[in-house]
Amino acid sequence: MANSKDPAATAAGDAVEKLYEYGERLSESGDKSKNEADYIGIIAAAKGSSKAKQLAAQLIPRFFKYFPSLSAQAINAQLDLCEEDELGIRVQAIRGLPLLCKDTPEHVPKIGDVLGQLLLAEEGLERDAVSKALMSVLRQDTKASLTALFKHIENSDENIREKILVFVRERVFPLKRELLQPEAEMERHITDLIKKSLQDVTGAEFKMFMDFLKSLTLFNDKAPPERIQELLEIVEGQADLDAVFTITDVDHIDRLMSCLNMALPFYVRGASNSKFLNYINKHLLPVFDKLKEDKELELLKNLTESSPYTSAQDARNLLPSILQLLKKYVPRRKTGEELNYTFVECLLFTFHQLAHKTPNTTNSLCGYKIVTGQPSDRLGEDFKELFIDFTERLTVVEDSAKATNRKLTQGMSEHNKAMSAAKTDAAKADVKAKKQSASIELRTCNNILTLAQPLHQKAPSFFGEKKIFTLSWKENLKPVPAPAVPSTGNKRAAPAVNGSGATAVKRARGNGVGSTQLVNRALAGLSRGTRPGGSRGGWRGGRSRGRGTW
Repeated sequence: MANSKDPAATAAGDAVEKLYEYGERLSESGDKSKNEADYIGIIAAAKGSSKAKQLAAQLIPRFFKYFPSLSAQAINAQLDLCEEDELGIRVQAIRGLPLLCKDTPEHVPKIGDVLGQLLLAEEGLERDAVSKALMSVLRQDTKASLTALFKHIENSDENIREKILVFVRERVFPLKRELLQPEAEMERHITDLIKKSLQDVTGAEFKMFMDFLKSLTLFNDKAPPERIQELLEIVEGQADLDAVFTITDVDHIDRLMSCLNMALPFYVRGASNSKFLNYINKHLLPVFDKLKEDKELELLKNLTESSPYTSAQDARNLLPSILQLLKKYVPRRKTGEELNYTFVECLLFTFHQLAHKTPNTTNSLCGYKIVTGQPSDRLGEDFKELFIDFTERLTVVEDSAKATNRKLTQGMSEHNKAMSAAKTDAAKADVKAKKQSASIELRTCNNILTLAQPLHQKAPSFFGEKKIFTLSWKENLKPVPAPAVPSTGNKRAAPAVNGSGATAVKRARGNGVGSTQLVNRALAGLSRGTRPGGSRGGWRGGRSRGRGTW
């Protein structure tokens, strides 16, 4: 019986042999441009058998740079191979993509764009190949590659965007020192890319980008004030301070509170809090009692911590609103109702800081007799009733705080006894929580007494930013050794006992919730579900992607 062979298999084998010949001739040729027909044959093999495709996926990139006139055909053939059904062919084609732009940098944007899309790959081997190929392209031309990737972050398919965000966070950001060279140019470039991509982000995404920007040399501790102001302006943009404020827009309020807390460290470094304060004064304080209680407290704490960095003009504008709010929470006569001591502490401290910036403004607000020699002293006018009203309210809050102190001190003894009697871990944890709550309230009351005492004078000395004062929610700090050469106005001291004799904000760490913790808590607690109207939490864009709320 005659020995017969499958014609199709024979043809496929011949095609593979031809490919090897093309490759050998190109490798041996001194002037490869004369072997254009061989390269055309390699490109055509991308539509051949499985073995031919796998070999073509290796040969197309290898000789790509020698045939610029065939670049479009070659790239398209290689990309077709990246979409093959067979995993081995796809992986081989993906591995070859970086070679298509190694000596032809003009192709980096296209290859970077394609690799970004290929991050959607489901097979682990394929995903690994894409990731390695992308890193190779990034090292070849970081600027063009990042630009291509960030275009997807800015306005791509939701699934692709999410994959690229993960890649950027896990693979690019940790290698910033290696990839972002020359440093000044590349840090500016990626900053601009990030700023463009923030038009529609979730709270967690925004925090990720801000944390990265703060890690750049461009914005480090030695950065000039205008760079820190740039960071603050990014936060202000996300807070959407030009939008019409609506008290029922819960998402905007959540976003605003998160941005307020993010902004605090920038005030310390010299950025202006003017835009945020003016927005708060105009839109939030007039409807303060309509906010949820946790948002009221968050807003007051933010005002308290940012008040030392307020300009005199902004202090002058804000003082009447703060005083009005203080009077709302401190009655002129005892009513028997329990006072909100944390609110009062916040408002009294903020009052001190603002009044320190513009002392004679308090003459017409509280009836003081502070002399600066300016017409705004208004010493010829009679504000006696205002002084009486204010000091009577101070007396009410002082009497209440003293009574609460006595009660809490007595309660501490009972908590100590309860702790000794507690047998289970749960019981001990419960007593510990009660003791901690009582301790914070004690500190709050002592702070109120410290803040209220000097305000009874006709010309009080207001607590300014150069004095040390430990706010109740920032108590229990371990003393920080003073630096060898303390900067002016920022000398740190050990926390005052029970708040007495202390007078300026102690920033940052501690048992209470610091600004970073507030941001993290706000971001962690916000839903990722779609709110009415869609978009990524309503942050900016509104492309109805359901990217979650703040």
